[in-house]
Amino acid sequence: MRLITLFAVLAFGFSLSACSTSSDSPVLISAREGKAMLDADDEIILVDVRTLEEYQEAHIPGAILLPLSDLAVDAASALPDKDAKIILYCRSGNRSAQAATILDGLGYTKVYDMGGIIDWPYATTTE
Repeated sequence: MRLITLFAVLAFGFSLSACSTSSDSPVLISAREGKAMLDADDEIILVDVRTLEEYQEAHIPGAILLPLSDLAVDAASALPDKDAKIILYCRSGNRSAQAATILDGLGYTKVYDMGGIIDWPYATTTE
């Protein structure tokens, strides 16, 4: 019985290690955490993954537009440094989560998913 228990524990531990990655990416952060990061580090790339029309209605100052529909194709040219800190957002958090998964799969190492602009209590712009 001990041998079966030991085998089960080892198998479970192996399955957990096989699923883990060496990357800390992507990380889900709040709007408050994102704002603090942006205020502290002007090298962070803020990416809006919504549509052009949504971006033109209002976006977070300093954000670049890289729609989710174009992300996989345009990431390499728009975001050439795979080790840069990248904060993603969309309207409600669904597309930013998808974008975070895509970038992680493409080898980006410091991806932060800030969720939706609907949770952003700070200034926005239309410019």
